[in-house]
Amino acid sequence: MTDHKEQNSATLNNTSETAEEQARTQAEDQAAEQVLEDLDSLRAKLQEAEQKRDEYLYLAQRTRADFENYQKRMKRDQAEERRYAQAPLAADLLPALDNLERATAAAEQAGEKGPLVQGVAMVHTQLLDILRRHGVTRIEAQGQPFDPNCHQAVSQQPSKEYPPMTVVQVLEPGYRIHDRVLRPARVVVSTAPEQTDKPE
Repeated sequence: MTDHKEQNSATLNNTSETAEEQARTQAEDQAAEQVLEDLDSLRAKLQEAEQKRDEYLYLAQRTRADFENYQKRMKRDQAEERRYAQAPLAADLLPALDNLERATAAAEQAGEKGPLVQGVAMVHTQLLDILRRHGVTRIEAQGQPFDPNCHQAVSQQPSKEYPPMTVVQVLEPGYRIHDRVLRPARVVVSTAPEQTDKPE
């Protein structure tokens, strides 16, 4: 009977050891499954984080490029603004310049050559020089082909001397500041001479 008890005890010990091993193996399997699940979850999160990182990097690069373009555009606009900053003042001075020119021309027509006429002519020349230093120049129109970008046609005149659509007379000079027209020249434009053939 003692042998039987010992056998039963050994069997119970084996059974409990087997149960413990099974429980341990089951726990290890569950732990391994949990680790694999956690690993898959971490991989998914890593992939999502990498995607977001790429999106943010793209946005940062794009924002940087936009900002650099904005800075370049602002510099260009500021340079352009500085270049043409004198345009309103120059445009306001043009009528006074025209009047000085008319006064000089009227004095010359009347045959006056006194110190007053010479002074007015010197002031006129000085103003033209000052404007030239700031990029304001006269548009040469006399004898030039008519250009609607820098000439304003006031009337037309038949002419044998000039080809059609040529400036034959400048009524008011035009000016440009650098490459922009400040004021177009008011001109008379030639047309083909009228045919006066008499029928026979």
